[in-house]
Amino acid sequence: MRIRLVNLTKIFSSIRGKVVALDNINLEIKDSEFFVLLGPSGCGKSTLLNLVAGLEKPTSGEIWFADKLVASSQKKIFLTPRERNVAMVFQSYALYPHLNVFENIAFPLRIQKIKDSVIKEKVIKAAEMVGISDLLNAKPAELSGGQRQRVAIARAIVRKPDVFLLDEPLSNLDAQLRVATRTELKQLQRSLGITTIYVTHDQVEAMTLGDRVAVLRNGKIEQVGTPEELYNNPVNPFVATFIGSPPMNLIEATIVEENKEYFAVIDGNKLKIPVEKQRDIVTKNKKLILGIRPEDIYISSDKKENIFETKIVSVEPLGRELIIYVLLGNQKISVLSTNKELKKDQKLLIEFNISKIHLFN
Repeated sequence: MRIRLVNLTKIFSSIRGKVVALDNINLEIKDSEFFVLLGPSGCGKSTLLNLVAGLEKPTSGEIWFADKLVASSQKKIFLTPRERNVAMVFQSYALYPHLNVFENIAFPLRIQKIKDSVIKEKVIKAAEMVGISDLLNAKPAELSGGQRQRVAIARAIVRKPDVFLLDEPLSNLDAQLRVATRTELKQLQRSLGITTIYVTHDQVEAMTLGDRVAVLRNGKIEQVGTPEELYNNPVNPFVATFIGSPPMNLIEATIVEENKEYFAVIDGNKLKIPVEKQRDIVTKNKKLILGIRPEDIYISSDKKENIFETKIVSVEPLGRELIIYVLLGNQKISVLSTNKELKKDQKLLIEFNISKIHLFN
């Protein structure tokens, strides 16, 4: 199911007055795509999911499922979630505590008055797909968080929806289970081929699950792309620091031109800007933000071009590698290293991989 959002806006009225939750969103989600909405709390991603689901009405704009208009305030069209054939999994799982697992999964089929024999067949198949066939007689209170989450997913997929919507479904799981469940969820979506929209504030989840990701902030879309596009070519400092762990370093620099070559001056040191990066420079002799990821900064042993003298201010061990925080003038930046001998207050020479720098005006 292909989904199109056209000039979609949602405004809530509150004690503080009008709150613009979504501001003129235009987005197309491809058929069978695993699409992730990523952003900090309050950016509008759950509101966007609720609009697609039919749980909220848009203030303006349109929502299309394939060639069918399912929501338009101007045209007075608003289809219910059932009419849209969407299924949703919430962060809280929303299971019925008095029903066993079988009946929780069967609930949407019972509403449709499907025959008991068909319900049994569909429930067993859905339970097998998520690995809970042995839990069909258990009550939700007897299950772990991971098992409850699987029940919620089985209930969502049992009636074969056209669109599968997930609102931070893994946030209540512990870290190890979250990693395992991510893999299973991706495989399940691939096997079902259902268009899936997944909401999260966790960029690792977004990067590992999404075919494409939309990064939201303050009700607007900052950038849409594959995880690789967002990581390698962020359009602004917000996306640059929100995608990637540890986040990209953002360093204040001044651009100067000498003999038709451009340099970024940082703490009195000049960094030559490659020709292919010069198109990002809009102004000369002005300040801009230079972005570089911690893994693209190397520790050097000798002073040469593009080398900076720094001092280590703190070290964070990560097991296999370290995050080293160094002072570059009065700016603190992070460097990834596997050298376990590095210590606080140690002087250090660092080198930037200039082919990996980003320039933001």
